[in-house]
Amino acid sequence: MMGAHAFAALVRPPPSHSLFLQSLFLVAITCIGRPALAITEAEALIKFKSSLTNNEALSNWDPSSSPCLEGRTARWVGVICSNGKVWGLKLENMGLGGTIDIDALSQLPELRTLSFKTNKFEGVIPDFHLLPKLRSFYLTNNRFSGEIPDNAFAGMDALRRVVLTRNAFTGKIPSSLATLPILVELKLDNNQFQGNVPNFQQKNLPNINVANNQLEGPLPATFNKLNPKMLSGNKELCGAPLEPCPGEKAVTAGGAATPNTKQQSSSKIILIVLGVLALVILASLIILVCSKKRKTKLQKRDSLASQDENQFVETYVPPAEEHTTTTTTTRKRADPGTLDFVREDRKKFGLSELLTASAEVLESGNFESSYKVELFAGELLVVKRFRQMTKVGREDFNEHIRRMGKLKHPNVLALVAYYYRKEEKLLIFDFVDNGNLASQLHGNHTQKKDGGGLDWPMRLKIIKGVARGLSYLYAELPSLTVPHGYLKSSNVLLNDSYEPLLMDYALKPLINPEHAKKLMVAYKSPEYAQNGNLTKKTDVWSLGILILEVLTGKFPTNFLAVGNIKGENLVAWVNDIANEDEKGEDVFDKEMGVSDHNRVEMRKLLKVGFSCCHENVDVRWSIKEALEKIEEVKETDKPDI
Repeated sequence: MMGAHAFAALVRPPPSHSLFLQSLFLVAITCIGRPALAITEAEALIKFKSSLTNNEALSNWDPSSSPCLEGRTARWVGVICSNGKVWGLKLENMGLGGTIDIDALSQLPELRTLSFKTNKFEGVIPDFHLLPKLRSFYLTNNRFSGEIPDNAFAGMDALRRVVLTRNAFTGKIPSSLATLPILVELKLDNNQFQGNVPNFQQKNLPNINVANNQLEGPLPATFNKLNPKMLSGNKELCGAPLEPCPGEKAVTAGGAATPNTKQQSSSKIILIVLGVLALVILASLIILVCSKKRKTKLQKRDSLASQDENQFVETYVPPAEEHTTTTTTTRKRADPGTLDFVREDRKKFGLSELLTASAEVLESGNFESSYKVELFAGELLVVKRFRQMTKVGREDFNEHIRRMGKLKHPNVLALVAYYYRKEEKLLIFDFVDNGNLASQLHGNHTQKKDGGGLDWPMRLKIIKGVARGLSYLYAELPSLTVPHGYLKSSNVLLNDSYEPLLMDYALKPLINPEHAKKLMVAYKSPEYAQNGNLTKKTDVWSLGILILEVLTGKFPTNFLAVGNIKGENLVAWVNDIANEDEKGEDVFDKEMGVSDHNRVEMRKLLKVGFSCCHENVDVRWSIKEALEKIEEVKETDKPDI
């Protein structure tokens, strides 16, 4: 091995007193030892963009601005931000082509996810192993082709999701995929992969789909419980859960299976089954007799058990906040019970699994606490924990929740499961990862530049979705005076395509009345301030306020202030907007992109907002009238050419 002195001898300049040679030597050494200068996130993304073709969809990538504001708010289209840093790229359905510049992306230190679904990329798979912190990437519906090197994913220990669906990849499935420690999803379907399926080493088999390829040979034993649809379209694949491979049938000691042997085996199986059934029946009778004797004791202990179970749930704190003592206490307690699922299309999981899963706090307040929870299978959920529902009985609670569980609409966040205890309740929903409308409208609002927020077509789409969802709640929950009751911008989630989803709806029958009056939006309405009553038009009033907020970009602070149920300040806020409109002043949020072609339609929607939140209930529109008028609003009054 060459030592330090030997290396020094190699790099020592020749014995010369020439100033030029000495200077040249110093420059060379300086250049060799100096690391490459780091570039900003904006510079890295602009470099990445330059490698793409048909990149007109990325026209607002302005090198003079930052791609992210603070928090999760992004300024550039297709950029996903977290803590003010670029966390991911979601460039889908944009017609992009060219090269995915991995070197440029490697300059983004917080990059964790990439999605290039439905574009025009082609050629070999990019060198994603140069992004070792990457958690997921999606290449669905492109034109990638060729073989993927066997070690393409080696060292990518953070990788959780790999989706290569509908491309033209060939060759064997890389064995390096089978050793990724926390892989939870792998979609390789509709390609041209060949050869055997690797033996996946993960403790829990990922969600795998290899359908419609050219795979062959026996499946690994760990695949025996996989849905056969995920393996279909591979004619030469065999083994459970597909047809048995040749030679897999049971054989006798002599090497051949015989009908007599099969019959004997069947008879033995039947006898064993009958014996087990007899034991089960006997055990059931014994348990039935014993249970009657213990019934009184169990009833006496029920309240104590419930109290202990409540204490168990009270110890639930996301891992990021846990202390050692809390963790120890939680693990020593018994299983507190089971979750009640309201949807049959969902894979069931237990409460203990939920309580021990990875979680982070989304919101914590007097009314509710919300947690983002990731189950071991990679499923993301939101757990809402309510303490102000102590005055509703179990039977009434279950009945109402079951009604909520039957609600299905594209603009209503569907309930997945719930958990009942006297002192607190858990409601479980799917996680929606694009934030809520309030954060999109008002996140770092004072720092935004023109073009940095939601544009007019997007806001119109959101309002129409909200109105449709609210109208659906009115139709499906006719017995409720306020079928939503808590409609505000922070309770409107936005999915990946910015389709709105209503949340925290239909909670009024469950919340303790004294807390509902202090916290719920419905109790801010003029009718409640005037006579202490809610009406069938109260939710429409909330819709009107939301429309004005979306159009003006102004946050109705007093509207949401806890304890402010008089509504005076909010009425004044609405009147101020109306007066500005009457004076001809432009009340619209400039970030919408106001132009002569869409201003007329904006004013139509503004009038709808005024009619929805009119102080006089008799004059205020019904939900049917509101929806009809909202549906008539268009993105532009410019005629189609």
